[in-house]
Amino acid sequence: MIAWGSALREWALANPEGFRLIYGDPIPGYEQPVDGPTDRAARRVCGGLNRLVAEVNPAGRPGAEWSDFPGDYVTKIRTEAPDIAPGTAGLALRVWGRIHGLVTLEIYGHLRSVSNDPAALQRADLLELVEQLRAS
Repeated sequence: MIAWGSALREWALANPEGFRLIYGDPIPGYEQPVDGPTDRAARRVCGGLNRLVAEVNPAGRPGAEWSDFPGDYVTKIRTEAPDIAPGTAGLALRVWGRIHGLVTLEIYGHLRSVSNDPAALQRADLLELVEQLRAS
C-alpha cells in the first residue's frame, strides 16, 4: 500500500498533465471514449487499490451491499477485481480518497504553503492508513 501510494505520487509529479487528464475537471464538450486510455488507466488504478485493500483488510466495511454503488462503478470494480466484496470496495473508496487527496493537493499547488516536505507528509499518512486498516 505504501509503495502503491508512493508510486502514484511519483507518477503524478512526473506527469502532472496526465494526472489532470485522468483525475481533473472534464474538458467542456469532450466525452472520452468508453474504454479509452484514460478510462482504462483509471480502472487499473482502482482495481489495484481494491486488491491491496482486500489483502490488508478483507472484511472491509461491514454491511455494505453492491446496491450502495452505481451499476457502472460495480461493473468496473468487478472487471478489475472480480472476487472483491462490496465492503472492501467501500473501504477502498475511502482509502482512495485519502491517498488521492494529498496527491491532488500537491499537483494543484495547495501543499506549498503548508508543507516543506510533501513526500514525508504522504509517507506518514500512508503508514497511519495501513495501521488503521490492519486494526479495523
